[in-house]
Parts: sequence; structure tokens; C-alpha cells
Amino acid sequence: MPWKETCAMDQRVQFIADWLSGGYTKSELCRSYGISRPSGDKWIERYEAEGVEGLRERSRAPGRHPNAVSEALCARIIEAKLAHPAWGPKKVLDLLRRDQPDQPWPVDSTGGEILKRAGLVRPRRRKRRVAPDSQAFGACAGPNDTWSVDFKGDFRLGNGQRCYPLTVSDNFSRYLLGCRALGRTDTAAVQPWLEWAFREYGLPRAIRTDNGAPFASLALGGISRLSRWWIRLGIRPERIRPGRPGQNGRHERMHRSLKAEAVSSVRATLSAQQRQFNVFVQQYNEERSHEALGRRTPGSVYRASPRPYPAKLPTVEYHSGVIVRRVRHNGEIKWGGERIYLSEVLAGEPVGLVALDDACWEVRFSFHRLGILDQRTKKLTTPQHWHRPVK
Repeated sequence: MPWKETCAMDQRVQFIADWLSGGYTKSELCRSYGISRPSGDKWIERYEAEGVEGLRERSRAPGRHPNAVSEALCARIIEAKLAHPAWGPKKVLDLLRRDQPDQPWPVDSTGGEILKRAGLVRPRRRKRRVAPDSQAFGACAGPNDTWSVDFKGDFRLGNGQRCYPLTVSDNFSRYLLGCRALGRTDTAAVQPWLEWAFREYGLPRAIRTDNGAPFASLALGGISRLSRWWIRLGIRPERIRPGRPGQNGRHERMHRSLKAEAVSSVRATLSAQQRQFNVFVQQYNEERSHEALGRRTPGSVYRASPRPYPAKLPTVEYHSGVIVRRVRHNGEIKWGGERIYLSEVLAGEPVGLVALDDACWEVRFSFHRLGILDQRTKKLTTPQHWHRPVK
């Protein structure tokens, strides 16, 4: 039977003192202290052999565990962690299991304890989390359904120049299609690298961005010169709602890793920083596993798009029943004997007008809704609802 829940050591010392007094039998003492006769015999024997120290509780853990991780494997786990300081135990062990599948690597929790004992695991700061939004992302059932494009902030290089990392990723596979160290954020700087991605991987069905330049603008329908190019390629621009970075959460999560592993290590020039980014892209795609992918790497999931980048930019065409007007160089169209201003971004492009009723017309550029034209007032109103699909 157990000792009473006060202080077991004190009770054992008092038990031995009562036994040594000679005023009690062993049976009386065991009944008085609520322990069994074998327990009383054990503590008396320990006292006689070791003195008071023998009355302390001993660990029941075996001296040697048959499944203990060898020192060599522990050292290899620690070495891999030191090579990838921002990785957690799961990603470290996934890498080791792929590189040396014949070794008896421990389970994730044991690997975490090994790194914790080595002082290589920092406690995670607990964050208050908001209840999840029930609105899902747009259809993303396979590679190239949706790409995400953004800049990971900016920082100053060793030579004083600003660096703007342009990142492109596939939402389904998390594959990082590119990370370019740019010196500017305008269309002229961004478009060549997106064209490179299109030539290398084919065309996605949609590209999700924030509402900043050069991806969007204050023009009608939020269209920019860059997104106008995408629309002509048959790519649907998707813009997240302002102040809702979670709508591009997968890309934002990648940015956290980029900041921890590459952006935090600032180089002297753009070319040197690009070499640092290239290392990160290779590790992120081919070595770093993702739990959302069943612990696989993005490179093992991603496949190039079957839609190749065209040799010539396609013209915008409309179905029968759509009235077409070409936007003049000043951004206007002629409608009902009046000049209606749309946007200079669309200069030279054909726009389509679809009748909604006797007075209102929906204005589109290809499949992209620009706004509603009221024929009575000759005024344009823009869409008011986010992510409402065009029918």
C-alpha cells in the first residue's frame, strides 16, 4: 500500500524511528502507517544497508533502454538541425529519412527531445487565433489551378541598394516557382520574370495577388498593365480583400520561411542575394517536407502546366451578342453618342458590353468584369462584392 500523501520521506524516517524504539511490533507499525508488511521489510532493509539515504525514492526507469537512439544518430540529427536552423524536428527527420532510409531514425517526438536537450529548440510563442473563415479559396484541385505572386517586403543590401524579393508559388503543391532579387517593383521589372516562369512552367488558370502595384491599380475593375497581360493570356487575376492576408495564406506561410532562412542573411549585392535565394528555392522545393502534402516535398507533387506560353499574345474575342467597343488612346469609348471614360490602361483594347436590362450594361475586358454602365446617366459603377464569380 502507498504512504500517506504528506511527505513520504518524513513518514519513512518516522517509521524507522518507531521501529528502532522497540516499542512496536513490525505488524503494528505497518498497520499504523497504512503499508503492507513487505513494504515495511523493504524500508527496514534499505535503512540497515544504506542509512537514511536508503529511504529516498529510486527511479523505476531501466538503466539502459533497448530502443535508445545511438550517439551517432543523435549527432547526425543535431548536425542536420544546425545546417537548417529554421527547420523543426519533423522536417529535419524527413530529410534524414530520405537521405539514409536504412538507418533506424527515431519518431518525431524523440527527435524533438534530442534537439531540445541540445538546446536547439526554442519554445513556440502561443498566439491567439481567430475563428476560421468558412469561405474557401477558389477552386484549387491540382497544380497550376492558382499561382500566387507577391513581394516579400524589401531590405537594404550591403552596398546600400534596396532589394525587393519577387516570389511566385503554386498554391496546390506549394512549389516555389521563383524568388527573384529585384531592384524595383514596377511592371518593367516584374513582367520579364513572370514571362520566364510562364515559359518554364506553362500558364496557370489564375494568379492571386494583393491590391498593390504592379498587380492591381485604381483603374476601373482594379486592372493594371500587368493584369491586363494576364487576362489576354487567359489567366484570371484574383485579388485578396484588403487587410485579409489570410486569403493568400499558403504564400504568406512560405514568406515566413523565406524571411527566416534567406532574407535574414543579407548579402552585399543583388547577384549575391540571388544566389542565396537560389539555395533557398532548391531546399524549399526538394528537401523541405510539408505536412499539408502528406510529408512530401513540393517538388514531388508539382507538375508543369499543359497550357504552354504562346509565341504570340492572343487577341481578345467575344461571343456573339456582345457589343464590342475599342478603347481609345485617352481611355474613352464611344457609346450612345457620348464619350465614356474607362481607363488608359485599356487603350487600344476591345471591351465588351452585355445588356443586363433596358438601361444597364455590364462592361467586360474579356472575362474580367470592369463595371456597370447606366445608359441613362452615362455613369459607370464598379462591382461592390469580393470574389463574386462571373457567370
